[in-house]
Amino acid sequence: MKINLTNIGKRYNHHWIFRKVGYEFSSENAYVILGSNGSGKSTLLQLIAGSLSASEGSIAYYHNSVQVPDEQIYSRVSIAAPYINLIEAYTLEEIINFHFQFKQFYPGINAKNFIDVIDLPAVQNKPLKEFSSGMKQRVKLALAILSDTPLLLLDEPSVNLDKKGVEWYNLLMNTYRSNRLVIICSNRQKEEYGFCNKELMIENYK
Repeated sequence: MKINLTNIGKRYNHHWIFRKVGYEFSSENAYVILGSNGSGKSTLLQLIAGSLSASEGSIAYYHNSVQVPDEQIYSRVSIAAPYINLIEAYTLEEIINFHFQFKQFYPGINAKNFIDVIDLPAVQNKPLKEFSSGMKQRVKLALAILSDTPLLLLDEPSVNLDKKGVEWYNLLMNTYRSNRLVIICSNRQKEEYGFCNKELMIENYK
């Protein structure tokens, strides 16, 4: 997977969040978008995901050297972010079944061992509204990471995770990030992106 950003900018009313972002992401690397709170990290990630439109510039997507039309990128991306909510009336089993109607499981994963990987077997029949914030974050991350997509986007992935949860997240990333383009957003929490080898500082584009 490769993504080319050409002079990307985003504004709300007359306020520019960032401008003239020129960058190439490729699956040979793992990337972190760094910046302080409110700097535009999440906005840029949503542009890359195709859920927001740029105010200027263009984004081009390539998979196996073939350009992917913008309207088809949704099928190749999985994302976990604080602003993306779970359906809390569902049980864990129900949210897994629902999510994987639209995505394929990562090779070697199925509905049964998904429960084992997420390490929450005692609550699989409880509604998500009864989960703690840390448990919900585990569900969000697992749904994204264990989907078979060439593009994986994670916004502040360690939010609400305790030390054990952060260790679990890093184990998951070390196991399931091969052969895909990974982009993380972080406000400098190294535990979220220690495996990344490329950095984009969003505040360089103000």
